[in-house]
Amino acid sequence: MNKKIISLIVIIFFTFCFFVFLKGLYLTNNYQPKENIEKKIPSFSGKNLFDNKLVNSDELFKKRNFYLLNIWASWCVPCRQEHKILMNLSKNPSVEIIGLNYKDNIFNAKKFIKEMGNPYSEILLDKDGIISIELGAYGVPETFIINEDKIIIKKFIGPLSDQSMKEIKSILK
Repeated sequence: MNKKIISLIVIIFFTFCFFVFLKGLYLTNNYQPKENIEKKIPSFSGKNLFDNKLVNSDELFKKRNFYLLNIWASWCVPCRQEHKILMNLSKNPSVEIIGLNYKDNIFNAKKFIKEMGNPYSEILLDKDGIISIELGAYGVPETFIINEDKIIIKKFIGPLSDQSMKEIKSILK
């Protein structure tokens, strides 16, 4: 009698575990926190990728127009995928694209830009990732649309796509 009860409990336990794991297969494990929309960008400083000159964000965002702040790295495969879209967006005169190079080797970052093209008006280094964290980024690539008042109005987590390009163009109109 004891063996039957133990066997039944084991079967029920494993059946329960099976269904819990099965349900877990259909749930996404991507955590996407609330976006930092309608938040003023913090003041920050970073060194320029090409001349190592210290640049302050107040100098970067002084014009009265839209900005795209793109966080990227040469080691980031999705960054390579979205680069064509950034090159296309750089032709739009109503937006200025600022690059923030995240935890990257300077030589590799320069090589990436040389090979793929430079859509950025300025590229700052974020060697330790502090600037990205202060902006509310969770990884690379991430792109922020910043309005003329230095307020984040849209955030794209992950690589830009044709759909995000349509959204960006509609915001810029």
